[in-house]
Amino acid sequence: MEAAQAWHYFIMSIVSIKLLAMVAVGTLAGIYIGAIPGLSVTMAVSILISFTFSWEINPALALMIGIWTGGVYGGSRSSILLNIPGAPAAVATGFDGYPLAKLGLAGHAIGLSTTASVIGGVIGVIALAFAAPIISEYSLKFAPRDYFLLAIMGILLVGSLSGESLAKGVFAGALGVLLSMVGMDNFTGQGRFTFGSVGLMSGIHFVAIMIGLFGVSEALVQLHDISLKAIKQDVSRIFPSWRLLFKHMYLIIKCSFIGVGIGALPGAGGDIAALLAYGHARRSVKKPMRPFGKGAYEGLIAPETANNACIGGAYIPMLTLGIPGDAVTAVIIGALYIHGLKPGPMLMIDTPHLFWFSVGCMLLANVFLLIFGLTGVRIFAKMVEIRKGLLLPIIIIISTVGSYAINNSIYDVYWMLGFGIFGYILKMYGFQVGPVILGVILGPLMEDNYRRAMIDQHNNILGFLSQLVVNPLSLVLTLGIVITIVGQTQFWSWMKRKVWKSKKEGI
Repeated sequence: MEAAQAWHYFIMSIVSIKLLAMVAVGTLAGIYIGAIPGLSVTMAVSILISFTFSWEINPALALMIGIWTGGVYGGSRSSILLNIPGAPAAVATGFDGYPLAKLGLAGHAIGLSTTASVIGGVIGVIALAFAAPIISEYSLKFAPRDYFLLAIMGILLVGSLSGESLAKGVFAGALGVLLSMVGMDNFTGQGRFTFGSVGLMSGIHFVAIMIGLFGVSEALVQLHDISLKAIKQDVSRIFPSWRLLFKHMYLIIKCSFIGVGIGALPGAGGDIAALLAYGHARRSVKKPMRPFGKGAYEGLIAPETANNACIGGAYIPMLTLGIPGDAVTAVIIGALYIHGLKPGPMLMIDTPHLFWFSVGCMLLANVFLLIFGLTGVRIFAKMVEIRKGLLLPIIIIISTVGSYAINNSIYDVYWMLGFGIFGYILKMYGFQVGPVILGVILGPLMEDNYRRAMIDQHNNILGFLSQLVVNPLSLVLTLGIVITIVGQTQFWSWMKRKVWKSKKEGI
């Protein structure tokens, strides 16, 4: 009987024309909202709630799920075409997506990212439907120290994405963490690095930093080659070949599970999932089609699969525990309360239709994502073919509008321009700007959970360090950090060569 009811609620989102239209409109709007830097998915869903107060819960939820699914994917388009991530989850996408566009393969890159996003999203929905209780129970085992270790691992992975020099990558990531500390201390209320300025008490918005470091700095770098002709984009084949998909299916499945797992951790999100998936691909793929950072298909597939799979994962703690998996689910929890529902363990018992209806809407949103994601590619690809004398001012204008849209404040525009110049200087001296913005994103997660972990141990540093070894989960993460550090040293390379030589000689 329960299975029959679950199937009825699941199929409800498909057979209703009204609900079908809500998911379709939401997905289409999310794609184009997500592609505009500064107009985040969280902002879109927040604004949407005010229009759905008087709605029934089903159409309101269908529209929100559509916008969320489309918005997470939409950020990849501007990241691939202009190297301006439309959302933090699309930062890692630009590492190899933008080089592909510079090679004239923007259409192919968008098609591949769309397909990978849909597959990851569907796997995330399947995980939500069948593994919600298990993954939710697992996520509860993460203590504050484990989130701290997870953030440290993310910073180290950021360093590994920075070309030949690990030191430059770690320095850039640490600089991002430092920038994330500007403003009011969350625990004491004291100002930090504000230099007496009231305007800095709220900190520097990471979107302004992101747009400046990626958008404006790239425009300034392109001024060096402004006389070069734009590269003609090949959009004759948008949908990737089945052979290419099957070749990377194992990587897609692995990165999907990374996305689901990270999404199920309260407070984590698609940005962390994309970063970890990209780092995993960089380590596990021995022979990429191109070097990572220069247009590797694997470097595009991994983050796009993970950040969309993260959607299903983030829904798990939201519905079963009442704990938001990321910023968007926090907004949706508010919407559920407005509509008289209380997310938590009793929600699936009292209103099981809501769970299965959400699963159906998510699956449907991924179908529309495939349809809408593969349309309009030729128009988007033309953006890269615009003459640089026209394209670069357009990038600056888009960056300015996106920065102002964050808080309707001119100060965010000033910060964006300042970090654009700073990013240009970093690039001139061989530093990558990706680790800086990812450090800004991971900084609060690392700092807050470190301080919570220290409070748990009554500010005893020895007690904190002992927990890293005594607790099995913390020990695994600690060993992962140690291996990550050692694995990027010359000593590790020397040991691998020595072991390989010994095996070859039959010793």
